[in-house]
Amino acid sequence: MVFIRRKKNKSGSSSIQIIDKSSGKYLVVATLGCVKDEEQERLLIEQAYELFPALTKQGQFDFKFSEDDVFIQQLREGFRKIHVVGPELVLGKIFDDVGYSNIPDSLFRHLVITRLVYPGSKLKTAEYLQQYKGIYISTDKIYRYLDKFNSTHQQTAIDLTFKHTKQILEDQITVAFYDITTLYFEASDEDDLRKLGFSKDGKAQNPQVLLALLVGTGGQPLAYEVFEGDTFEGHTLIPVIQAFKKKYKLPSLVVVADAGLLSKENITGLIGLQYPFILGARLKNETEKVKAQILEETFKDGKTFTIQKENNIRLIVNYSAKRARKDEHQRKQGLERLEKSLRTGKLTKNHINNRGYNKYLTIKNEITVAIDYKAYKADSKWNGLKGYVTNSGLTESEIIDNYRHLWTIEKAFRISKTDLRIRPVYHRLERRIKTHICIAFCSYKIYKELERLLAIKKTGISVERALRELQTIYQAMVMLPKSRKKANVLLPLNEQQAAILKLLEVKF
Repeated sequence: MVFIRRKKNKSGSSSIQIIDKSSGKYLVVATLGCVKDEEQERLLIEQAYELFPALTKQGQFDFKFSEDDVFIQQLREGFRKIHVVGPELVLGKIFDDVGYSNIPDSLFRHLVITRLVYPGSKLKTAEYLQQYKGIYISTDKIYRYLDKFNSTHQQTAIDLTFKHTKQILEDQITVAFYDITTLYFEASDEDDLRKLGFSKDGKAQNPQVLLALLVGTGGQPLAYEVFEGDTFEGHTLIPVIQAFKKKYKLPSLVVVADAGLLSKENITGLIGLQYPFILGARLKNETEKVKAQILEETFKDGKTFTIQKENNIRLIVNYSAKRARKDEHQRKQGLERLEKSLRTGKLTKNHINNRGYNKYLTIKNEITVAIDYKAYKADSKWNGLKGYVTNSGLTESEIIDNYRHLWTIEKAFRISKTDLRIRPVYHRLERRIKTHICIAFCSYKIYKELERLLAIKKTGISVERALRELQTIYQAMVMLPKSRKKANVLLPLNEQQAAILKLLEVKF
């Protein structure tokens, strides 16, 4: 008898399994996955039912057997060796196409692909490989490999990533988008790399490192760098660009970064590197003369104008009615939060700073924290205005269009932090931390390549959906009753799975 079992795990998740009780013992034929919500559980149970025809009907295979009872017996023996094969069929092909197979260690392949389909700790990775792929690798071996990879293969992996990105962009790397984020650690102790600092993750009590990322058009990865956790992010841009230019000997390219990296030092550094730039401007931090020039303008939706500054630098200002509505809405929400905190007595002198909407706080009668409504109303005149500082020869519209693509790097960080779960980091040793980040960087490259291929083929399938489908493509080893030879066969594919394999030209 074959049936579906829902097994509760200690972690609170549920495992959906196909169980064979034909021999009098409970035998796990296949584990379809671990889930924590009812919707995912329902989907896995549906997938389990889809496997039932393969377990009970001879017609699902292109083999002919003389006796049904022999077939069923051999089928049972074969199905004891069911493994998930979808990730290897598709992601493994992309892994090879990128060139990562030039790194000979199979463990690197497993770590990169597994991070895409089952991201988690190295212990979870080892459990996944054993349970779903039949590959036993101890966590000790994984940790030793992280040490080895850092010194032998890390730079090769980064170079292969850049080479493939350059290839698919047809050597037209003319724009590079730069940003930085923080990665926190569960361990509370600091060391030479992990430091307490300003956390973008809201984990100020946790040690962290800074991850700087450089991507090209479409969010394709170019390079990255890791900094100590207490490094000021404004001091990271020039070292990364400098190393990138020196390493790959690229001609001049436009560097695009947000307003957080706008400083005289960075502008001077980029000019020295002969790299044109587009940086987000902080209009309210401009001189009184420039601010007056801006506010003297009459604004209508889509209006753009330029103010010429020193050293061939232009300040381009654009007004958007949609942005104005959004700015007003966000300011109103910020004010309401301040008013609520004020009523509940949560605001103290320590909250008076320039972070976010706290800039509207002031001290009343030298004792009481109050809201400066005059400053709040005065800010409304800046609604809808966005500025860009540049020394490039691009037109106003090209400047704005290039800056708008900065969202691709924000998406890159979002993918890394959510889909790839690069944080929190559980490693303590610097070499393992750096290998962990490099593996996530390579996984991100494969993610972007899968996204690109799905878009080229106009599948209408998202990367997230494709990855879910790949996780339920199974392969079974069966023993042919006549020849007594072993053969690997795919279990029946659903429509989406078959379409993905066909469109990506995967042989199966």
